[in-house]
Amino acid sequence: MTFSVPTLFHFRLHKSKPKVGSACLDDTHRTMLGLALAGEAASHPGLSGLYPLADGHDAFAARVMLADAAERSIDVQYYIWRDDTSGRLLLHHLRQASERGVRVRLLLDDNNTKGLEGVLTCLHAPPAMEVRLFNPLWYRHLRVIDYLFDFRRVNRRMHNKSFTVDNQVTVVGGRNVGNEYFGAGEGVMFADLDMLAVGPVVNDVSRDFDRYWNSASAFPLDYVLPKVPSCEVNPEAPSDPLTQVYLKALAQSDLVQKLERGTLPLQWAKTFLVSDDPAKVLGDVEPSRTMMGQLREVLDAAQSQLTLVSPYFVPTVTGAHALAKWVSQGVAVSVLTNALSATDVMPVHAGYAKYRKQLLKAGVRLFELKRHATLNASGRRRHHGYSGASLHAKTFALDGSQIFVGSFNMDPRSARLNTEMGLVMDCPTLAQQLLQGLTQNSGTHTYEVTLHHDRLRWTTEENGQTVVYDREPLTSWWRRAAVRILSWLPFEWLL
Repeated sequence: MTFSVPTLFHFRLHKSKPKVGSACLDDTHRTMLGLALAGEAASHPGLSGLYPLADGHDAFAARVMLADAAERSIDVQYYIWRDDTSGRLLLHHLRQASERGVRVRLLLDDNNTKGLEGVLTCLHAPPAMEVRLFNPLWYRHLRVIDYLFDFRRVNRRMHNKSFTVDNQVTVVGGRNVGNEYFGAGEGVMFADLDMLAVGPVVNDVSRDFDRYWNSASAFPLDYVLPKVPSCEVNPEAPSDPLTQVYLKALAQSDLVQKLERGTLPLQWAKTFLVSDDPAKVLGDVEPSRTMMGQLREVLDAAQSQLTLVSPYFVPTVTGAHALAKWVSQGVAVSVLTNALSATDVMPVHAGYAKYRKQLLKAGVRLFELKRHATLNASGRRRHHGYSGASLHAKTFALDGSQIFVGSFNMDPRSARLNTEMGLVMDCPTLAQQLLQGLTQNSGTHTYEVTLHHDRLRWTTEENGQTVVYDREPLTSWWRRAAVRILSWLPFEWLL
C-alpha cells in the first residue's frame, strides 16, 4: 500500500485547484455555416438534418473541412486519439483554427494519451485552445500503478465521440481518431459509421459536451502534466509520402463544400441524443439513468424487426433473455458482429461465443463479419491497400424506421462502466439504407452462424460457391482454444 498516499495526495492537489468552467456558444447563427443552413432548417422546423458517414475518407474529410470552416468554436471529445497521420493532421487543423481566433476545446479520455502528451502540451494554450483530460491517470510513466491501486476508478472510461463546430454542425458516431478508422495507410481497417447532423440536436450535443467539460472528472492539461518552458514537439502536419497520398484521396471528397452551399443531401428527421451522465465514471449514477436505460426504452418498442450491429457483442444472461423475448413476440432479430478472425479483442469474442447456441435456439440470426470483407455499412467497396477488415460500427435499426448511431457497444462495459453517447433518429430512409448496406452481398462478406445437430456451422459464399465451415473460419487451433479457455473465466463484467 505504499502508493496509496501519493495517489490521495495527487487527488487532493488537483481537486484543490479551481477549474474555470465554460459553455457552448449560442450566438452562432450568423456564421457561414449558420447562414448556409438557415433556409433549409426553417423549412423543417423541429427536425434535424442527417448525413451518414460510412466511408472513412469522407468521415475524415468532414472533420477537417468543418474545422477549416469554423469561425467561433470547435468542441471535440474522443476516447482514442492516435499519434499517426490522421491524428497529427486533425490536430494541425485544430491548431490552425485556434490561431485565427476560434475557441477550441479538446476533451480526451486519458487512457490512450501516452505518447501524445508532448504534442498536447504544445497545443494547450488557453483561452484559444484548451485541452482537458478525462479521468486522468496520475502516474504518467508507470500507469500500471493506477490500475493496481485505483482500479475501480481508472477502469471506467469516457468512450464518447463527437466533433462539433460553431454549435451548427456535429459529427457523432463510432470512430475514434486514428488511421485505422479513416482508411489511412495499410493494415486492418475498421468498418465504421458516423452521423453528420445539423439542426436542434446539435445544441443538445453541445450542452452534453459542456456537462463533460465542466465535470468533476475533467482536468485541464496543465493540472496533470508539468509545464514546459518551450515545446520540444512540433505539432505540425506530417509531410511524409503516405500523408501526401492520403491528402490526395481526401481531395476527392466535397462534403463540406456541399454543406456550405446548402446542397448536401440531408435527411430531415426527429432526432434525439442519448448519453450517459459523466458521473457514471465515479459510480454515481443509478442504472435507470444510464444510457442503457434510455436505449432499452427504444428497443422495447420494437414490433417487427430489430437489427443490431456491434463489434464487441457480449449479450450477458439478461441481454440474451431480452433478445429471446423479442423473438417470441414476433420480432425478427438479427445481430452482426466480428468473426473470430476479424476481432481485435479476443476476450470479448469469448464473452460472445458462449451465448451463440442459446441465441440461435431462441431464433436470433447471427452474422459475423469476415476479416477480408470488402464492403462497409454504406455498401461501397473499401479502398485498396488494406490487409483486412474489422467491424467497429455501433448501430441498430428498428422496424425499418428508426436508427441509432453512436459509441455504445452491446456489452457490459458500455452498459455499466464507460460513458457513451449516440443519436436516435426516426428516419425510415436511413434505417433502410443501413439494412441494405449491411445485407447487400452479405453472403460474401459475412458468415451466417447456424446450428446443425447442436453443432455450430458457418455458411458463406466464396468464388460463387456456398461454403460451410464446422469451426471458426480462418483461425488456428490455439486461437480457438484460447477463446474456449477465456470463456470459462469469470470476467464478463469487464468486457
